[in-house]
Amino acid sequence: MWDRDELGAWLRLLESPGIGLDTARRLLLSLGSPQAVFDLPGAAWQDRLTPKQRESLSRPPEHLDAALDGTWAWLQADPSHQILLLGDADYPPQLMATPDPPLLLYLQGRRELLRSPCLAVVGSRNPTAQGRDNARAFARELAQAGLCITSGLALGVDGAAHQGALAAGGATIAVMGTGFDQIYPRRHQALAAQISEQGLILSEYTWGMPGLASNFPRRNRLIAGLSRAPWWWKPPCLRVR
Repeated sequence: MWDRDELGAWLRLLESPGIGLDTARRLLLSLGSPQAVFDLPGAAWQDRLTPKQRESLSRPPEHLDAALDGTWAWLQADPSHQILLLGDADYPPQLMATPDPPLLLYLQGRRELLRSPCLAVVGSRNPTAQGRDNARAFARELAQAGLCITSGLALGVDGAAHQGALAAGGATIAVMGTGFDQIYPRRHQALAAQISEQGLILSEYTWGMPGLASNFPRRNRLIAGLSRAPWWWKPPCLRVR
């Protein structure tokens, strides 16, 4: 269970301007926890941070209270709403092995799918009708064969892939490029709700984060990192019509 003050310290560390994942990971490796970072005397930051970073960490970000309030309320709303830390037992090992794994993952749905063999199905936001149908059919057959379909909840191929997996009664993971209060695109809110019931939605972005263009290339690294079918898996004979 999360403590509100502990969550606030994590959000303050990760949301402070100029403190990226590399710096946050280095501080945590050295000091153990976000709260230990902020309990450290300012003089002790001299050798660890640049002047701009020290200034940034010296005061909470302006949006911290809103992010903390929203995230805390979201966590309390449903047991399937969870936050996973890098290093937790359930953190996907294939994602941990990537060069830039998130320190926090926000989860909604079936957490156990993070340990499933996954395959990504992604593509154009404006596919042809045949392209959309093919994506749905491939995802359906792959899901029936036991793979969890990973995609990005976007319009076009991504949405069709999620729909195909759901139609097969299979599993699917949607990786968002926004906070959980900013389902994007809006027309996929019903699809997101269905995925949260039958599959899993995850994001590394804090409550309040909109769909900025720069978020989606970073989101894609999580889709790729999660999607590694096991060596023993053999693809089925796909029946694409």
